[in-house]
Amino acid sequence: AAESIAKLFNINDPSCISFLPNASYALNLGMLGVLEENDHVIVTAMDHNSVLRPAAKWGNFTIVDADEQGFVSPENIENAITPETKLIICSHVSNVCGAVQPVKKIAEVAKRYGIHFMLDAAQSAGCMEINAKEIGADLIAFSGHKGLLGPLGTGGLYVEPGIELHPIICGGTGSVSESLIHPAFMPDMLHVGTMNTPAIMALATAVKSICPPDETHMRQRYLAERFIDDLMCIDDILLYGPVDHNRNGTVSFNIRGFDPAEVEEFLDKEKGIIVRSGYHCSPLAHKAIGSGETGSVRISFGYYNTDYDRLAAIDAINDFIKSNK
Repeated sequence: AAESIAKLFNINDPSCISFLPNASYALNLGMLGVLEENDHVIVTAMDHNSVLRPAAKWGNFTIVDADEQGFVSPENIENAITPETKLIICSHVSNVCGAVQPVKKIAEVAKRYGIHFMLDAAQSAGCMEINAKEIGADLIAFSGHKGLLGPLGTGGLYVEPGIELHPIICGGTGSVSESLIHPAFMPDMLHVGTMNTPAIMALATAVKSICPPDETHMRQRYLAERFIDDLMCIDDILLYGPVDHNRNGTVSFNIRGFDPAEVEEFLDKEKGIIVRSGYHCSPLAHKAIGSGETGSVRISFGYYNTDYDRLAAIDAINDFIKSNK
């Protein structure tokens, strides 16, 4: 499983990858494992609560805002750096509006100041190319059940060799059992207790079977862009997020005058189209893109979706509007 992920992310040493219950777990371990007393961490408004809440609990943190399309400026991140800054965290892709962040440039800023950079790849792993060497991330947290098409309850953390990470959970690892000191080497220092081996093996099989990420990215982006074009022809549609090509297959929108939950319920129960409504565990992202008061309806196109699905969604949205006039 580690070898499959390493190949996908262009990582030389598979032992630098640990498997964990989910990306949130990985983000917590990465953040709290790197930071020490008085250290400062920089996060962004486009981050998920799995980043924002641990940062808030840590206390010494700065949130860098995003523009109305959901993009974070590397210059603004650089301006937020203090002498105590030890870690910068950024989502590769917004789970709300699909904005792809300039993570390579952000990593370059971090390197210039000798600061660690952690990439939240929950939304991008399997959906677009992730080259750990080219990006320059010191840590990469990933989810198994999204673009990697694995089972729920899987995820992991890549730790660049040389990064000092202290485990926040200790216990049995199956190695160095004669010592009362928890192992300090990867992946054992993060593999505490019995692993969910069946799920990890299922993830390994899924990773080997997924389509090339750049091909998946192109297909998702194509469907999202055509969907946006269709939405722009409908009155009372409010669109959020990127208007250019720098996006993935996730689109957020609202219908003026209606709660997002009403639209979600109609699409699900009446049309069999599964979307999500609300704040998607990313309230600051919604505030940045203009949907902070209501949240939004979020539709996400995957590799196996087709133009037929896209047009069915547009027809369903038109039906909702007509039936509520």
